[in-house]
Amino acid sequence: MRFTLLSISLIAALSLQSQAADFTQQANKIAQNTLIIDTHIDVPYRLYDDWEDVTKATKRGEFDYPRAKAGGLNAPFMSIYIPSSYEKKGGGYLLANQLIDNMEALVGRAPDKFAMAYNSADLAKHFKEGKISLALGMENGTPIEGKLENLQHFYDRGIRYITLAHSESNHIADSSYDLRRQWKGLSPFGKELVKAMNETGVMIDISHVSDDAFYQAVAISKVPVIASHSSLRAFVPGFERNMDDDMIKALAKNGGVIQINFGSAFVVSAANQWGLQRDGAFKASGQTDKDAFTAEYKKKNPYPFASLEKVLDHIDYVKNLVGIDYVGIGSDFDGVGDSLPEQLKDVSMYPNLIRGLLERGYTEQDIEKVLSGNTLRVWRAVEDYAAKH
Repeated sequence: MRFTLLSISLIAALSLQSQAADFTQQANKIAQNTLIIDTHIDVPYRLYDDWEDVTKATKRGEFDYPRAKAGGLNAPFMSIYIPSSYEKKGGGYLLANQLIDNMEALVGRAPDKFAMAYNSADLAKHFKEGKISLALGMENGTPIEGKLENLQHFYDRGIRYITLAHSESNHIADSSYDLRRQWKGLSPFGKELVKAMNETGVMIDISHVSDDAFYQAVAISKVPVIASHSSLRAFVPGFERNMDDDMIKALAKNGGVIQINFGSAFVVSAANQWGLQRDGAFKASGQTDKDAFTAEYKKKNPYPFASLEKVLDHIDYVKNLVGIDYVGIGSDFDGVGDSLPEQLKDVSMYPNLIRGLLERGYTEQDIEKVLSGNTLRVWRAVEDYAAKH
């Protein structure tokens, strides 16, 4: 009997190992053969602040060409990020153009590796050519500067979504991070901008905006909207930057997609609270170098990184709440500092996410929707509407 039980246990263990190996192999195959769209990667501002040649392996950051190819990333939305300070001091329009120039220059230096993506059809074309599509999304509508002609200008330059606000309220919308809610949602210009974005063919990104601004944008928009790099308030209660259940239901009714952010502070409460406590300690310290302070603070207060499993929980939650058609990925690589889960540290690690989905019973069709299908559906709907108006 003892031998029989031992044999059964050994067979079961070997079976589990074999299944894990099969999932890993299947995940790698899916990653290489499926279009992967990550709707938010902060490469442009990273390189503006600390230039490296991302056509080659880099020492810093979470994105470069070799790692992207290893992870199967085909279509990152490069974030044309404009800090909120530019709303008051000006210069956002110029900075946005410079960041776009830099992405075009990147493609010019390596046309065999990268290509600009100006429409959804470009992604399939570049995929067949073995190139990585660089689509552009503007994080913070400050560069619009209250002029609808600037919307057209940035569309012509390749911007295909605009995050209406960032960490502070601006002339378009109130921010979820800002206690000042001067517009109680969208500004009068913001409401006109949403309509104009529909007609121009620019996706509306409601990440960062206040709840009121979200509901107003969804009510006005004639096409689905996206939350390009947001996660769920159900797992981080009180964090308005994430979306609550009612918002996700409204987003799904609109046909939109929430792309899950990988940053630990978006994924688990412990990391979110750590950040708040660190900020309080920094303010009380009277120091001015936040990076140096954080490095010392971490020695006594280790950062509570989220796990891959916790990120998968967010995807599961959306699927169970509203269905598989309304969730995607918006990692925020190069935008959340040293806060990424152990198995999602950079763009080479999408296969880990895919393996986790397989282990949870997701079909390859489900996974394709999460990786790109749902986001493509929204992009095409926006293109179709604009073509008719």
